[in-house]
Parts: sequence; structure tokens; C-alpha cells
Amino acid sequence: MALIAAKIDPTAKEELVEGLSQALADVAVATTKAQNFHWNVTGMAFGPLHALFQKIYEDHFEAQDEVAERIKALDAHAEGRYSKFLDRSAIKEHDGHASDREMIEMLLADQETLSATFTALAEVSDKHGDWGTNDMATGRIQAHDKFAWMLRSHL
Repeated sequence: MALIAAKIDPTAKEELVEGLSQALADVAVATTKAQNFHWNVTGMAFGPLHALFQKIYEDHFEAQDEVAERIKALDAHAEGRYSKFLDRSAIKEHDGHASDREMIEMLLADQETLSATFTALAEVSDKHGDWGTNDMATGRIQAHDKFAWMLRSHL
């Protein structure tokens, strides 16, 4: 792990870890929101939405680990407190009391936010030649854009 961190300028590392920490917070809050909606969705489209929301939160749960491990590969601290995620995240939690359409709309907005967060991270990692972070960010952009398309298709 030290090898990756040793090759990156300290200022670049700070910028990269900042972007990764933002991504971690956004993904963590989005994960819990999607799981909450998975538990609480009702209506005529219950089956497919229940399954889609599960697919989203399971994907995001794995993404949290990938992002946190990238922070550690850069020899930095990966925040793990949910209170800090909520303070930092551009995505807001929800109590789960919403119609199926409202849930779709909120999760769609969250996917667009996540895509933007990872796009910013990809730009920073490209600027600093951190191809590992860039590759991860690009993959996450594709995942969030796909989930946005799937959610948009329900509207």
C-alpha cells in the first residue's frame, strides 16, 4: 500500500483523499436510502421495484468497500462513522414514507448525484495520474448512470 501512496505528491494525495471521502459519504447514505426504500416500497410495481432497490443497495454496499479500500491504499484514514457521512453527503437520508414514484424520483436524483461525485473524482485522479482511482471512478460512473437509466424507465 505504501508504494501507491509514496508515488503521489502530498498535495495530490490530499485532493484525491478528499474526493474519495466525498464519494464514500455519498455512497454510504445512498446505500441506506435504497435499502430503506426496498423495505418500504408498496404499490402495483412492488415486485420489480423491491428487486431493483435491492440491486442498487447491494451494488452500493460493495462500492463503499471499494472506495474505502482505495483511501487506505493511499495511506489515509477511511471515515466509518455514519454521523460524519450524513454531515458530508450531498445525498440526504429519508424516513421511507413516500410513494413508489417519489422513491424512484429520489433514487434517480441520488444516482445523478453519485455520477457527478465520481465524475469529479475521475477528473482529479486524471489530473494527478492516479489511474487506479480513475479506473474505479469511471466504473462507478457507468454503474450510477445505468441505475439512473433503469429508474428513469419507471417514470
